[in-house]
Amino acid sequence: MARKKVTVIGAGNVGATLMHWLATRKICDVVVADVVEGLPQGKTLDLYEAAPIFGGDVKITGANNYEPTANSDVIVLTAGLPRKPGMSRDELLDMNAKIAEACAKAAGPLSPDAYWVIVSNPLDAICYIVKHTLGLPKNRVVGMAGLLDSARFRAFVAEKLNVSVRDVDALVLGGHGDQMVPLPRLCTVGGIPLVEIMAQPDIDAIVQRTRDAGAEIVKLLKFGSAYYSPSLCAAEIVEAVLLDQKRVMPCAAYLDGEYGFYDIFLGVPVLLGANGVEKVLDVKLTDSEKEQLAKSAEAVKSLDDSWKKMRGIA
Repeated sequence: MARKKVTVIGAGNVGATLMHWLATRKICDVVVADVVEGLPQGKTLDLYEAAPIFGGDVKITGANNYEPTANSDVIVLTAGLPRKPGMSRDELLDMNAKIAEACAKAAGPLSPDAYWVIVSNPLDAICYIVKHTLGLPKNRVVGMAGLLDSARFRAFVAEKLNVSVRDVDALVLGGHGDQMVPLPRLCTVGGIPLVEIMAQPDIDAIVQRTRDAGAEIVKLLKFGSAYYSPSLCAAEIVEAVLLDQKRVMPCAAYLDGEYGFYDIFLGVPVLLGANGVEKVLDVKLTDSEKEQLAKSAEAVKSLDDSWKKMRGIA
């Protein structure tokens, strides 16, 4: 039986690290496409030369054109400009929208049945752009951000309490930006509600650090942004789809009435399987949480509207 094929668009830090995560899981062949001559070829050759060590017989291909990506089962978009210190994700919209449109138009027709996983920022808006550029059904585009934001929240809780990250569960909703909505009420540590074992000022500090987590890394790196954690989250989503795992995880999904929102990608819990986003799961929110989610959706919607205005879309 032929292995599944996954295309990673962009051979930068995120794309190359994602290629590594996927290859070592041995679940698919990987094609990495990038416009920089020699970059995807060099990185894929380097990883392929490690295959005898990690024991993977997967095919790893680098290319400067899209022909080798044809008939991909999943396409992961990582291409785009990274943030610089002091920049918000939203400030990347103009340039990264153009990159996303070009990539979608080039790769989409070669793999008409592919599922798209979006990593590029501003993530929720790029999901929207790819869906509308290619006219894809809502189940075939998903953004990885909710999983990443929730993982960051879990890591910070574990660090503060000096417990294993494996025992912390958390959920972050909303757009992948400054208005994201961490839900401390639903966070548990070994099944114990976080609000019962951590003081409110500490919880508030972790909520804010979660919102600022990407910027914290950008500031430390000086140029570039996070790549280990975003690429691993993308790999989790790809695996859930390829192996029909029926995973429940927070992702940027297209909403058509769920949570009261329409024609927008927003971070919510979804069921992921062979049909992509198979279901959006409803979480009963408090009035305060609903208000926060509405503010987050408003911020995302403004980016979507900006893109439509730039493209003359009514």
